[in-house]
Amino acid sequence: MAKVLLIDDEHNFRESTAERLRMRGYVNVTLPDGRDALKTVRSDLDIDVVLLDRNMPGPSGEQVLKDIKKYRPELQVIILTGYGSTESAVEAGKLDAYSYLQKPVEIERLIEEIDKAREEKIKAMDKYEIPIVEKGSFKKWFLGSHNSRPGLIIVGLLLFLGIIFMPTPDRLRELLDTPKTGEVTDLMAGYSDYKSIENGQSLREYYSKKYKLGDQVENEDGKKVMLPLSSDESAFKAKVMIGVLVVAVIFWASGALPIGFTAICVGVFMYFLGVLKPNDIAQAYFKDSVVFVFGVLAFSTAITKTGLDRRIGLLLLGSSKSQKLFLFVFLPLFATACSFLSEHALIAFIMPVLLIVYLTTIEDLNVRDDFKFAIMLFLSVNFAANVGGPGSPAAGGRNAIMLGILQDYGAAPTFGQWVQYGLPFVPVMALVIGTYFYLTCYRKSQVRGVDISKIVKKASDKIGPMTRKEYITSAILVLLIVLWITTSDIFGMGGPVILALVLLNMFRIISWRNVAKIQWEVVALYAAATAMGKGLAVTGAALYLADGFVSILPPIMKTGEGLAIAASVFTGAATNLMSDGAAVSAIGPITVPIATIAGASAWQVGLSTAFASSFAHMLVIGTPNNAIVFTMARNPVTGAQLVKLGDFAKHGFFVFLLSMLVLWFWVILGYWQWMDFLN
Repeated sequence: MAKVLLIDDEHNFRESTAERLRMRGYVNVTLPDGRDALKTVRSDLDIDVVLLDRNMPGPSGEQVLKDIKKYRPELQVIILTGYGSTESAVEAGKLDAYSYLQKPVEIERLIEEIDKAREEKIKAMDKYEIPIVEKGSFKKWFLGSHNSRPGLIIVGLLLFLGIIFMPTPDRLRELLDTPKTGEVTDLMAGYSDYKSIENGQSLREYYSKKYKLGDQVENEDGKKVMLPLSSDESAFKAKVMIGVLVVAVIFWASGALPIGFTAICVGVFMYFLGVLKPNDIAQAYFKDSVVFVFGVLAFSTAITKTGLDRRIGLLLLGSSKSQKLFLFVFLPLFATACSFLSEHALIAFIMPVLLIVYLTTIEDLNVRDDFKFAIMLFLSVNFAANVGGPGSPAAGGRNAIMLGILQDYGAAPTFGQWVQYGLPFVPVMALVIGTYFYLTCYRKSQVRGVDISKIVKKASDKIGPMTRKEYITSAILVLLIVLWITTSDIFGMGGPVILALVLLNMFRIISWRNVAKIQWEVVALYAAATAMGKGLAVTGAALYLADGFVSILPPIMKTGEGLAIAASVFTGAATNLMSDGAAVSAIGPITVPIATIAGASAWQVGLSTAFASSFAHMLVIGTPNNAIVFTMARNPVTGAQLVKLGDFAKHGFFVFLLSMLVLWFWVILGYWQWMDFLN
């Protein structure tokens, strides 16, 4: 039962009400005035609801309410008074009181209000990201709740310690210490900076020299020189990054800690265990892709603020006259568009519109939240954008990385050839995604028969004709897309969007206050993912993991289609743990030369590797699309996170498996059998 704090200066009312509540099983704490109210609610965290008299000696009820909400915003306060007025009720409402009741109040009415307030407290805790700690058993404490899972934190840290202090595997030591020969059979051929390593130099020596790690000593001439890391020291740092990867995946997937704090933990491990120098870690956190994620989230606030999101939604969702048409017509078209345009930008533009569709629908049907409907809307579009990657080289940096690798080992496919090999995958996979969400979410949702295009049109008509700010925002948006298409190889994806934000501010469309309201923890999460990817790459940890996977493949999987399937499996698994570009950078240089040695097509294996890097569905860190969708999928009214980390893990896992099956049987063992690979 709820624990109630009753604050009232009328002795008889206070004691009689407390006794009547106690008889019904409620636990009570009583105070004669508000002087000690703040001390009580700060020290007794079990209090669920406060019954607060408005007129008391000492601080007023409004002042006590204000103080309580400052330190315990989730605590629900019911105002009681015998001298009620409309003005006082309005004032209490402004201070976020749960409700306002006139004394005397019937006990059944009061109990009903207390129970509702307790339910609201749980929702408020979710809104303010306050962990819900259940008491009563070791198991409840161990498992905890979202953002506070002590057991998983302990397990993660024990695994981390076990990994970094385990004996160094001989293969890891061999990969770190063997000098470069320059041959395609080099052990370190899959290292991300392989080209920069000099012949005769080991990975350990290169890593130490480039990042200025090791001991500084004086030589015989009295000059200070930097000795490279020893074999054990270098291996230790690689093991640290493997441990960081394990901990981050456990924490992010389970919600053991808030995602922002897990992102900080990645940097803490890298700083204090000396994986890189502080400036290098800071640079790893602040990559172009991170600036891009921040910029897109900030730019989307301008699109929403001006109402332009509704115009864009009407353009994109005009054919979605039902949920079925949304799943089976819109998704394939959207995925195909993501093959040629920035899928991250398209996701950022479409998400605010889908949120309007969701909010309008549940409001019309008088439903508080329908999570199945939300998951169907948001994750289906998210995953459709992800699988647009194989469609063309323009779909992402991972494809450009693979083109560069293929160029190093022979001729790379042209733009048209890539489209020929990859585009047929995209609409078929989008239809599979639509079918999956139709079976798992649409049929279990409370919401049926929604005309999405009608809702978007109504929302667009509601705000009237386009305004000056919308026209300016549209022009800046067009400029941004043009810069992304034409200058991303020079300015990256982050530079143009930062320019767009500056222009929006110059035209007084957005302010820094608007920008500051984005979910910074998601930016921190993606920054940590890029830093972790860099740490895995430069220490040789990613090379060791990739090499270990390839080494366990049976001989039949090292030729032709078998190698293409094997490469897709490992790339698909890796891309869910690090960025897609990092996965291709680490695995492509291993799988492509193996294909060459085995007499298989480098194109076949290389394209399979690149295609599978688009299947980062399971974790928010997998791709900017995931980060953007997770950030925006929140009910602004209730504060509920509509798509949780667990939803990404659950549905992303099944869509990942389906993506693999379609790649294997529709592409590698399907239409590729009737196509000639020129390499």
